Amino acid sequence: MFEQIVSLENLFSAWYEFRRGKRGRADVQEFERDLEDYLFQLYDDLRCGRYRHGSYQRFHIFDPKHRIIHKATVRDRLVHHAIYRVLYPVLDRSFIFDSYSCRIGKGTHAAVDRLEMFARKVSRNYQKPCWALKFDIKKFFDSVDHEILLNVLRSRLALRQAQGVIDLLQEVVSSFSRQNAVGGGVVN
Repeated sequence: MFEQIVSLENLFSAWYEFRRGKRGRADVQEFERDLEDYLFQLYDDLRCGRYRHGSYQRFHIFDPKHRIIHKATVRDRLVHHAIYRVLYPVLDRSFIFDSYSCRIGKGTHAAVDRLEMFARKVSRNYQKPCWALKFDIKKFFDSVDHEILLNVLRSRLALRQAQGVIDLLQEVVSSFSRQNAVGGGVVN
């Protein structure tokens, strides 16, 4: 599995998928200018265990509410995408059906369609009242315990002989330092 993640074929495929919709951004254009040099260096760093995740750029957005975003470098986001391409099929099988975020064939429109189906059923075709709860957990990712996450990944991936994958996942997970104590998320 580690060899699949770090293979040149996967890195190039991850790049072409990653850049979709981002080609106008300066950091993506700069990376693409010397794409082969960057990808071969990244391949070598990953394969030899020298890869180290960089820092994050912090900025604010309002969509419509205020959010603090931490953006990794293009190089690191490419590694994230390469990992995702290989691990997604394995992990997707363990998700509940009604999980829609970042899943192939799912997403916002599919979630709304499913909600509408349940609303019609519960309300008997909108003849009776029904309720839906919408909430957001404030600073959710800040509250995720990294050791618990890595232990879940170890068990889900059954990676007894694939320490390279766990080491890479640990490098990525530990690259983000939490701002709040564990469990610090607040429902908004």
